[in-house]
Amino acid sequence: MSAASKRSALSIFLLSVSWLTFSFLPEVAAAVTGYVRVSQIGYEAGLPARAYVMTTRQVSSVMFKVINSVGRVVASGSVGARLGSWAAYSVYPIDFTITAPDTYTIGVSGPVSATSPSFPVDAASNLYTPALANALYFYETERDGPNFIPTELRTAAGHLNDATAAVYQTPSFDGSDLILEALRPTGAKINADGGWWDAGDYLKFVQTTSYAVAEMLVGIRDFPEQLGAGSATSNFTNEAKFGLDWLQQMWDDSNHTLYYQVGIGTDFRSYNYQSDHDIWRLPQKDDTYGGTDPQYKYIRNRPVFVAGAAGSKISPNLAGRLAADFALCFRVYQGTDTAYANQCLLAAEHIFDLANTAPSGHLLTVAPWDFYQETEWRDDLELAATELYFAIQGGNLPQGLPHTDPNYYLARAANWAHAYIHSSSDGTDTLNLYDVSGLAHFELYRALVLAGNPTNLAVKEADLTNDIANQITTSISQANDPFGSGYGWSFSDTVSHVAGLSVMADEFFFLTSDPSYATDARRWLANIHGTNAWGSSFVVNEGSRFPFCMQHQVANLMGSTDGRPPVLSGAVVEGPTSAHSSGLVQGMVTCPSQGGDAFKKFNGKGAVYKDNVQSYTTVEPAIDLASNSLLMYAWRIAGKPAGKP
Repeated sequence: MSAASKRSALSIFLLSVSWLTFSFLPEVAAAVTGYVRVSQIGYEAGLPARAYVMTTRQVSSVMFKVINSVGRVVASGSVGARLGSWAAYSVYPIDFTITAPDTYTIGVSGPVSATSPSFPVDAASNLYTPALANALYFYETERDGPNFIPTELRTAAGHLNDATAAVYQTPSFDGSDLILEALRPTGAKINADGGWWDAGDYLKFVQTTSYAVAEMLVGIRDFPEQLGAGSATSNFTNEAKFGLDWLQQMWDDSNHTLYYQVGIGTDFRSYNYQSDHDIWRLPQKDDTYGGTDPQYKYIRNRPVFVAGAAGSKISPNLAGRLAADFALCFRVYQGTDTAYANQCLLAAEHIFDLANTAPSGHLLTVAPWDFYQETEWRDDLELAATELYFAIQGGNLPQGLPHTDPNYYLARAANWAHAYIHSSSDGTDTLNLYDVSGLAHFELYRALVLAGNPTNLAVKEADLTNDIANQITTSISQANDPFGSGYGWSFSDTVSHVAGLSVMADEFFFLTSDPSYATDARRWLANIHGTNAWGSSFVVNEGSRFPFCMQHQVANLMGSTDGRPPVLSGAVVEGPTSAHSSGLVQGMVTCPSQGGDAFKKFNGKGAVYKDNVQSYTTVEPAIDLASNSLLMYAWRIAGKPAGKP
């Protein structure tokens, strides 16, 4: 269950649990007339910080105090002028700067009386390094196949039958996403084991894996102390290779054949076969699920779908991200596994050459397309060509490459950037699964500098930074949020988009030294950790209030339902959107256990958030939702990339 058609906000207030009482008391006490929203992951020491007061009536002369861990007031002042409204609430800013590392609370008094959850103030490395470790834990928990990592949540391997998976043609679907005919086998079998589950379900997609791997590899290369070998707690080098290994299995370079999906998530119109989304279970159950009952045949033996005949053109979105992944693979692993790196680069060039640069109809994403409704692709080819430029420019190339001149790829990257900037998609999205231009432009700018600022290409550096700024500014204006989010909370993939905007803001400052969005980068990170209408962090185990009731089978069946360990740390959920979903599946652990919807009163401006295991639209985590957070945290810790790409 994922993305546009399938990706909830918490309703358990366990006042009997003493460790939660202090943090949640302001949210539930009858005498409370307002709420103080803070970044529960914390604020960077010595930098301007902002919290918010929500109250059901307009007020003035509200005073605030920032109180440290021993009860001493370290800052105080008047709450700022009203920023606007949200649902029944007026929203006011609290601006402060704290330099001493400690744990703090904010209290307001006067016409409004409320106290915030506690929050730390510290150096960026102390705030965000644990978050990166949590993110690594999330991906490790999402591992499928024999190379799983045992934890309290994972006790056995899943889907070992994927090692001999049968290949099928892409099926046709009706308007309700039901499969219209019996699956048509090609007669081939491939090893499709390994890889990460896409989300809270057990499907595996090249679409989302290729995006997550690209951001991991960029992070390992640019931030080695945070995401690479320099980190003792969040070294993603092995995890990125785990993702790459699966992508290598899904691309047959000898026959130039792409396989793009493992498993089915919807039912058949005329056949009684169960799909992945019909049952709630642990992954190790699937290989023998239902014994020999034919209705579970595609649970026990999951189909793999092929993108086309050997050597056929590849949908440019998938071709672009896969080529970028494999080019980055060459750069990251060249010094430690030369043969593997060379294999990656050969595959990258072959895939890039097979990209369909004149697509019609829907792009190939997953089956059905409604699960991930991607429409833009020029950005993917821009990213691929740029990463191929970096790979070729670095030298020590394997034999047999179709292209060995780095300028061949630099020109193509510039052409695709120009095509994107002058397309109808420009300014309609920001960095996320569906639009990687926010990363591609940053990478291409650095490539142009490395190439000596050539003037004979389709774009110049200023074209790229102007487009990044245009995307950010347009998104802010559309959000119209009194809490300062750069992306509207009623849209889809809200948390991922806000994290992507934070990354873009840091990129922009690094490239231009223009501080226009420097403060926004921190505020957007704070938005997804509690400075929002609901007062919730949307990243598991980051802050005192985070999703307890995710639609994630392993977390639901093996984890807690009250926020205490074990939880799926580092999981990033969809977040607020235009509607929550409902629907029980047999075997679900009811969460929240007492029912109710504690966040309902904070819904507003078309945005809803519900923390309920049934609500995949708001609280299902996914691998593409989490990957933006890697770069967001690394940027805040490091401040800039380490060296050249």
